[in-house]
Amino acid sequence: MNKISRRAFVTSASAAGLVGVSGLALPYYSRANQRPAFTHGIQSGDVDATSGVVWTRTDRPSRVMFEVSSTENFANPLRLAPLDTSPASDYTVKRLLTDLASDQDIFYRMIAADLADINAISEPIVGRFRTAPASKRDIRFAWSGDTAGQGWGIDDTGMKTYATIGKHTPDFFLHSGDTIYADGPMKDEVDLPGGSKWKNNVLIDEKRKVAETLDEYRGQWKYNMMDKNVLGLNAICPTFYQWDDHEVVNNWSDSKDLSADDRYSEKNIHVLAARAARAFQEMTTIRYEPSEPGRVYRKIAYGPLLEVFFLDMRSYRGANGPGMQDTVTPQSRILGEQQMKWLKRELANSNATWKIIAADMPLGLVVWNDATKKAGAEAISNGDNGPAKGRELEIADLLRYIKNAGITNTVWLTADVHYTAAHYYNPDKAQFQDFNPFWEFVSGPLHAGTYGPNDFDMTFGPELKFIKAPTAEQGQNLPPSAGLQFFGLVDIDGATEQMTVRLMDRDDNELYKVALDPVHSA
Repeated sequence: MNKISRRAFVTSASAAGLVGVSGLALPYYSRANQRPAFTHGIQSGDVDATSGVVWTRTDRPSRVMFEVSSTENFANPLRLAPLDTSPASDYTVKRLLTDLASDQDIFYRMIAADLADINAISEPIVGRFRTAPASKRDIRFAWSGDTAGQGWGIDDTGMKTYATIGKHTPDFFLHSGDTIYADGPMKDEVDLPGGSKWKNNVLIDEKRKVAETLDEYRGQWKYNMMDKNVLGLNAICPTFYQWDDHEVVNNWSDSKDLSADDRYSEKNIHVLAARAARAFQEMTTIRYEPSEPGRVYRKIAYGPLLEVFFLDMRSYRGANGPGMQDTVTPQSRILGEQQMKWLKRELANSNATWKIIAADMPLGLVVWNDATKKAGAEAISNGDNGPAKGRELEIADLLRYIKNAGITNTVWLTADVHYTAAHYYNPDKAQFQDFNPFWEFVSGPLHAGTYGPNDFDMTFGPELKFIKAPTAEQGQNLPPSAGLQFFGLVDIDGATEQMTVRLMDRDDNELYKVALDPVHSA
């Protein structure tokens, strides 16, 4: 049996070929208008050496049958017990595939049978991913964030950055948050400077208003999966998801006050967050954590060279405020006590060469809760350039712990601020100095308005090594057509263990490159 290469499968499983790519011979097909269909493609995610999550959605209550194979022709596939879709989960279904071989191309196929007419069978839909290695090999992954924000939706070109990422055939794609913009209604057309127009050629009712109901939050996700480039990447590359604020509403915390926002009839931020969290779990391939259903923070072990630690800087934070507390309290936290204990423990126990800390917000950039007044801490930094206070206290404690525990080769990746940059955190330049130097790389947006640059807070001594952001002349909230859409690529050499980070734009231009040599403990 011949195995198909990843690049060959990318071609065969493009958006145009998602359905029927395997040529499965079925004993019965009903007429097209009678049989069920897969409405929003296929996804995989949270892949490690022996398992991975797969997802799809049907157009009606259906029994979804699963087959798994190490060959594209599905010779001698493993057939799994079927799962049913229902209105309760908006006809979505996902499952954890287990007992997989490490470092193996995995092909998965789904077929749906109508529960009301079990002989009405859909055409098959096929996806692929590669499991993590058990030994050292080259690894490539991409990251970015911020999808379909600020009114910029699916135009003639579509969400091009997703297609550009797919050309690099990464082992996985890390989505750093703001996966949807539930608070960003879209119009059919947007006037651009110079008299031209941006046209959202694809638009659904759920995107014409802010999301409030569960179905409206679900619709935000379904909109993104109407884009051909998103569908194409999902079919051939696992996505590791985390979330930030726009999955709910801009800058949300317990202090979020919607009383004066006429767009919202539901003013309770806790109600909105609960609905948003459910939609996030239903519409993504994030793993289910029995100890805390709905938990977003987690670790993915990707072989001996890499582990990824996904943070949740949103769910456990104290209310947004000035951020000037002198002690760590529930109100001054951004990660929360339990998540911090988990992170310290998992970092200390990690034997991987590189430890990626995937954060949904940057460490040393000032992100204001009230941008107009430049007031309040929305991220970590409080903007005073002084000793650690407020949320900075929790991060200072973490950085001190990493140093004292002898944890090496930590690299922070994030998005959120809608431009791309490389930051080197230098204790010699910092107000808080009890940590070892480290890098943070920022890249985004995927398909949203381009902003920035943000001011630095010098508490942790960030040095700007590279930046690409709008100029003063260009202004803010540039559309994707302006080209300032960004992602990052990380390559780890299986032989030397060197990590190379590249910052890229949506046209696949390399903007910045740095090679990081690993530190090996004595």
